[in-house]
Amino acid sequence: MVTELELFAPALYESLFPAGISRYAVGGLLVGLGAVGIYLGTGISAGASTFLESTLSYVSDQSRFQRYISSRDWRVVFTLGIIAGAFVYAVTFQSGVVSSGLYESGATGQVYDVGGITLWLTDVQPWRLFLGGILVGIGTRIGKGCTSGHGVCGVGSASKTSIVGVITFLTVAIGTAQVVMALGVSP
Repeated sequence: MVTELELFAPALYESLFPAGISRYAVGGLLVGLGAVGIYLGTGISAGASTFLESTLSYVSDQSRFQRYISSRDWRVVFTLGIIAGAFVYAVTFQSGVVSSGLYESGATGQVYDVGGITLWLTDVQPWRLFLGGILVGIGTRIGKGCTSGHGVCGVGSASKTSIVGVITFLTVAIGTAQVVMALGVSP
C-alpha cells in the first residue's frame, strides 16, 4: 500500500517528470490566466472548439453557427492568436533562435533551415494528423466541448458534466496511448 509520504517522494516526481515540472507549471499558469482574462472580459468560458465554431458563422447560414454573430469578431481574434502563438513558438523556441530552461527539444521530427530560420517538422504522417484532427472534431461535437472548455473552465467551475467529460477524455487518451505503444506504432 502506498503511504502519503511515498506520494510526495522526490523519486516519484523525477520518474514522472524527468525534465522537471516548471514548464508544466508555467504553461498551466498561462492557460489559467488566459481563461480568467477571457471570462472577466466577456463573461464567456474559454473553449477553443466554440471559438473555432464561431468562425463558421461567416460562411454558413445554419442557425447553430449564427448564434455567435454578436461575439464572433473577438473569437476570431482569439482563434488567430492560437495559430499565431504556435507559429511564434515554432520559429523561436523550437527552431533554437531563443533558448529557455523550460523548453527541451523533442526526440521526433526533423529540423530544416528555411531562409535563415530553423523550423521543426513532425515525423507524424500527414494522413494521421488529418485523421486525428477529424476524430478530435467529432469528439468535441459529441462531448459538447473540448479539453480547454471542459478541462480548464468546466472543472475549474466544478461542472459535473465537465468533470465526467475530462475523466472520459483522459481514460480514452491513456487507453489509446497504451494500445498504440503495445502495437509498436510509430509516427
